[in-house]
Amino acid sequence: MKTMEPNTIQTDSGFSAGERDAVYKCIFNRRDVRGQFLPDPVPDAVLARILNAAHHAPSVGFMQPWDFIVVRDAAVKQRVRDAFETANLEAAGMFEDEKQKTYRRLKLEGIVEAPVGICITCDRSRTGPVVLGRTHQAEMDLYSAVCAVQNLWLAARVENIGVGWVSIIRPDDLRSALGIPPSIQIIAYLCVGYVAHFYQKPELETAGWLPRMPLSEVVWIDRWQARDTSDPLLGYL
Repeated sequence: MKTMEPNTIQTDSGFSAGERDAVYKCIFNRRDVRGQFLPDPVPDAVLARILNAAHHAPSVGFMQPWDFIVVRDAAVKQRVRDAFETANLEAAGMFEDEKQKTYRRLKLEGIVEAPVGICITCDRSRTGPVVLGRTHQAEMDLYSAVCAVQNLWLAARVENIGVGWVSIIRPDDLRSALGIPPSIQIIAYLCVGYVAHFYQKPELETAGWLPRMPLSEVVWIDRWQARDTSDPLLGYL
């Protein structure tokens, strides 16, 4: 059997119980931040660590299709905010009655307040037309870029930095504000910065928009919506 080269072997691959618990703590305490941003600048060394975590996300065919646009200029952030306002008015009209009233009360972005914006994009042609692992699921490069978003989000949380994903925006308006070429797919615009506090629960859950679904309602065994009640896993959900 062929052996791995010495410099490719990961010798410290295990995690202690404390390290394991810290990962779960980070996951369970991650929040989508909208209104608690502080004006304090994010140090470049910290921002670089967060971006490096995003850059180490898994990617199909190791194509690393992402780019990161770091937005600090107040005028650029205002253009993004204006684009959000246009889309937000449209979105509010799509809900009815009490849902619309609740929607209009929600603060759904911190574009201007956050000291940093980060736009994550996907270059779908980065390594050529044929990509290992994308031959039968063409969207895998997009999923890879979304993994970069999650890596960034979790890394920011352990740095005690908040992140808010702004999805209520027309892609073409964001493209115009940031000078993104038509060939590049926009994945996410993120508001990033230190915050006054993190909420105990997600804001939409606290506001009564929707509850968190029990894990037991979304786990199935072997087939779609099939469940053997004798399966021991179900006792842990």
